[in-house]
Amino acid sequence: MKASVKWLNRLVPGAPLSAAEVEAALTDAGFPIDGREALADGDTRLEVEITSNRGDCLSHVGLARELGAKTGRAVLIPPVQVEATGGPAGAILTLANEAGSACPRFTAQVIRGITVGPSPGWLVEALAAVGQRSINNVVDVTNYITFEMGQPTHVFDLGKLAGPGLVVRVARAGEALTTLDGKKRTLAGDEVVVSDAQRAQSLAGVMGGADSEVSASTRDVVLEAATWDPSAVRRAARRHQLRTDASHRFERIVTPATIPAAAARAAALIVQVAGGRLCSGVLDTATGPWPAARVMLRLSRVRAIVGVEIPAEAIVRILGALEIGCERRGESLECVIPAHRPDVAREIDLIEEVARIHGLDRVPMSETMRVVVRPPQPAERAARELGATLTGLGFFETITYSFETPGAAALFQRPGTTLLAVDDARRAGDGTLRPSVLASLLACRARNASEAGVRLYETASVFAGLDAARWREERVLSLLVDVPGATKGRAPTIDQQQEAIRLVRGAIEAVAAVLTSACVSVRAETPDCPGFEPGTFGRVMLGEQEIGRIGLASRAALGVAGADIPAALAEVALDRLIEGYPPKRRVEALAAFPGIERDVSLVVDEAVTWERVRGVSTGLPLLEGAWFIGTFRGKQVGAGKKSVTIRLAFRDPARTIRHEEVDPQVGEFVRAAAERLGAVLRG
Repeated sequence: MKASVKWLNRLVPGAPLSAAEVEAALTDAGFPIDGREALADGDTRLEVEITSNRGDCLSHVGLARELGAKTGRAVLIPPVQVEATGGPAGAILTLANEAGSACPRFTAQVIRGITVGPSPGWLVEALAAVGQRSINNVVDVTNYITFEMGQPTHVFDLGKLAGPGLVVRVARAGEALTTLDGKKRTLAGDEVVVSDAQRAQSLAGVMGGADSEVSASTRDVVLEAATWDPSAVRRAARRHQLRTDASHRFERIVTPATIPAAAARAAALIVQVAGGRLCSGVLDTATGPWPAARVMLRLSRVRAIVGVEIPAEAIVRILGALEIGCERRGESLECVIPAHRPDVAREIDLIEEVARIHGLDRVPMSETMRVVVRPPQPAERAARELGATLTGLGFFETITYSFETPGAAALFQRPGTTLLAVDDARRAGDGTLRPSVLASLLACRARNASEAGVRLYETASVFAGLDAARWREERVLSLLVDVPGATKGRAPTIDQQQEAIRLVRGAIEAVAAVLTSACVSVRAETPDCPGFEPGTFGRVMLGEQEIGRIGLASRAALGVAGADIPAALAEVALDRLIEGYPPKRRVEALAAFPGIERDVSLVVDEAVTWERVRGVSTGLPLLEGAWFIGTFRGKQVGAGKKSVTIRLAFRDPARTIRHEEVDPQVGEFVRAAAERLGAVLRG
């Protein structure tokens, strides 16, 4: 906010404050000065930093209230003196609001018989002090009111309007509007506009239209003072890349109850500098009234939060200086919040007001600070375990953007969900919230093309639309491993593919082992999205619950990412793993008697999975466990076949087991594999 020291001094009468005094007072009140510039006429322009919740201070009156509260001076609100002599405004103009909540209040006044010309010197000087150039006396008044009272206003040339009325409505898709900067804009259909009987005449809250611009020939004007839904203004300003003083203020809330005073002040100044007759009556779409908010303030709470004793009389005086009325209610104050302070809604807000005006520098500080170090929470410990485990396995952590192009996002989109996009012109190409991190990992891998044997992981949120009104955000762990031995331009062998899948699966199992007690398994299935290569896809199961997907990146996914090296991918729901942390461990005594292990190699069809092979061993007497040893492919086993080696471990907890007891069980396993899998024992 650009502020003039001379202007501020006019609003806080008394001995003129120097620029340094104004800067010190505003800084102490919580409004630091980002810049100070001496002007040729002896004035000083200050660049005041205003937080987004203090839209009332985007004006000289708002800053004067803060200056008066810090210096103990009264604030002189500019007087309004004008007599309506132009007949009833309602006989000349009609007004309708069809935009609903997008326009909480719209007021219109009619001024007839004005003379448009140069502005008087005081008005030109005031605008120049805040970096504004003079246009003409009528338009200059609207700009002056914006910087004086924080209420953007606009004037329409009444003679250029089609029909005797204004309508506030939502724009029609494809509707054209030429704004005051001379650019012809095509509206999307969700902007709010002010229209006459034929066409849009302004982009509400952002900029007026050129078709009804005030010019030297203008004699009758309509003065608009309104307020708009901040999100609607922000959306329109960003879409059309229009950042104006008006939109900046409306995005930070202009309250409906403050409009009448600013509108009356603007009308009075137009009559003062341009002549003419103000018509009686104000056309107003207000749905109010808006009663003043009341907030209770406990004096004991002020002491507890601020840390010093501030007398009740001083608190009342401080709040009164900010135009916050107070009534004593025992050991509390009932505070009446003025309309221009919508940011004050809770007791803690009032305490902040008291503290900053009383002076934070008056709050004593201890020489030492007691620091309590709390032990890490389970989720934090789980995150550390996760990072340590994957780092030990050779993975590097990535942090990538949450946005992707629609094409990349669709590669790993889950069935039954929709893609979510942000409505922001700055992300026109890649404004889709990613439904998976895997496309981002592939793109990261492509940018590190000179490296070999890359392993990447990332924990991040993914997003999916469920229906028109519901969406889901979920944290996931995503993994990428280069296919070992694969080279650019050559398809990996089946053995290379399976080794890559085993590496990723092993990483998931290692992570699950440190995070949860439940068992992780993989169930082979047909890919549910185009990002995975057919024949390599599986669902990751935690017990009986699906928690993720695993498989090789498809050629389409590699092509979109620009990656040359094939890679294995996996993505699991992280929260479902962490919710089992810390895992419950079962401790057993070491076996008292030795066991016997037998390795069995079975020749099976290529489509037979390890889970099916291991499942054959279920129920064998004295079986302690079954483990995967390896897979062999070659001429010896035949085309479309593979040899899978499984290790069967047997043990009797009560005595030493003998080979004669194990042989029948191994034979039973081979016979069952032949019947259920069509397996042949490899010689």
